[in-house]
Amino acid sequence: MLLLSGSVRVAWIGRTSTEESQDPRLSLMRQLERCRSALPATWTITCHFFDVESGRLPLAMRGNKENAAMFGIPIPRDGGISDLLEEASSRGRRFDVAISESTSRIARAMFESLSIERTLESSGVPLFAWNETIKLEGGRSQQILQRRINQSVAEYEVYNALETSWGGLCAHVREGWNIGKPPYGYAAKKYRNPNPVKADKGAMKSRLVPDGLRAVTVTQIANWRYYQALGYGEIADLLNADLELYPPPQPPGCVRARGVWGRSTVYEILNNPKYTGYQVFNRRASRSRGGKVNDPSMWVWSPGPAHEALIPKWMFDRLTARRRKRRAPTAVEDVSEDEHRCYVLRGRVFCFCGRRLHGNQRRGVTYYICWPKANNRGRPDSYAGHPKVRYANEAKLLKKVARLYADCLLGPRHLDRLAGDLALVSAPVSPACSVGPDAQAAGTGDSSPDLVEHLPFLLAHLELAPKHLLLRLFQVTDLAIRLPAAGDACGLTVSVPASYGPATASSRES
Repeated sequence: MLLLSGSVRVAWIGRTSTEESQDPRLSLMRQLERCRSALPATWTITCHFFDVESGRLPLAMRGNKENAAMFGIPIPRDGGISDLLEEASSRGRRFDVAISESTSRIARAMFESLSIERTLESSGVPLFAWNETIKLEGGRSQQILQRRINQSVAEYEVYNALETSWGGLCAHVREGWNIGKPPYGYAAKKYRNPNPVKADKGAMKSRLVPDGLRAVTVTQIANWRYYQALGYGEIADLLNADLELYPPPQPPGCVRARGVWGRSTVYEILNNPKYTGYQVFNRRASRSRGGKVNDPSMWVWSPGPAHEALIPKWMFDRLTARRRKRRAPTAVEDVSEDEHRCYVLRGRVFCFCGRRLHGNQRRGVTYYICWPKANNRGRPDSYAGHPKVRYANEAKLLKKVARLYADCLLGPRHLDRLAGDLALVSAPVSPACSVGPDAQAAGTGDSSPDLVEHLPFLLAHLELAPKHLLLRLFQVTDLAIRLPAAGDACGLTVSVPASYGPATASSRES
């Protein structure tokens, strides 16, 4: 056996968490030295695979980050965990076995750890660990037991740390302390950390205090909304009329700073419960769901007011009730068709200015609109020379799109080809042919002639097809519609796979 009789090439696997948790450079150097000390004399590390990422990521997302070079790690990197698995299955791999400091460095979750271990073993690459006995002969039962215990402990430690950290954050909020950047209208007042060890290191805690004109602006926004029932856009216009009296917010880093007010900013202020004086946490799933707003039942509130309120609690509750009443009908029969709008050309219609048109419906007519002022309030220079509003009727656009597909993609030659393919599928299967059960089931159907018979009708009335099928068709062919500066003409572009057939053209000006 090679592992017992000769030299063995070893692939080292390392992983460390992000720079916020530890020093990746020192951690990886320690892992490599430990693995070297555990190897037999005839074993040599020939490849180094390591990543700087969380071990809780799913296997499909592992090894996709290239941020290891920024830390100056003095270890030659041959790739990440995904590169290791790819090379392990190739004939010309440069290693015979793999080793890591522990199974927790492979992955924190047992499922991902077992998947990587089994993938390596199926390719003939045993996996060893520094904190386990490297046993080359005899039974493996004791080694497997120890590894499974280590994997279970690693996953337990992750969940225990998450639960403990979560409990600490909730207790921190319930005491009225702020987490993160103060919202617009508030400033952070720093306090010495009650933990003397953290205080000696300079750690501080903060509470929210009103921030001058910005605090007055928040109260004014709420008054306009509650007493005068102004819309978000109207409020943004009033604020932009006097930016010195109503200073606009500054995002973190000021990279995305617009210098003016927008509808979305006004909406976020009126929906932030911190302005009621209570400290609130877990409003958004910043890590698990990409920043989406959590259900209010999942929010963590302080037992009582923790700072000065800029919006009275009763006013905030009534504004929230108004908003929910407009969104949710009181009974099933109150749900109109407008509540389930479907725009088949959503995201595929572009104005000559480069902006995407958004869908709207009025009096039963569906159209797409380019209204640059909506997202550029207070910045008229960004849409100078553009019409105030640009409309595009969906029905007219669909007719042009249908003509493009009929002429370029679903023409007579393609109908003949489809009819021939359906004839082959519907033909009786001879015993000598090796056909799977799925193909046999397809051959027994008697709907193929009907399909070909009705295709001419589909060509002439493509816009009448079910919307979910049109959405799929436009997605597969990557439809794009571009409107000119004036006139009804528009540019239509589609892309088709190379295997589709001899289409005469992939685009046409309509």
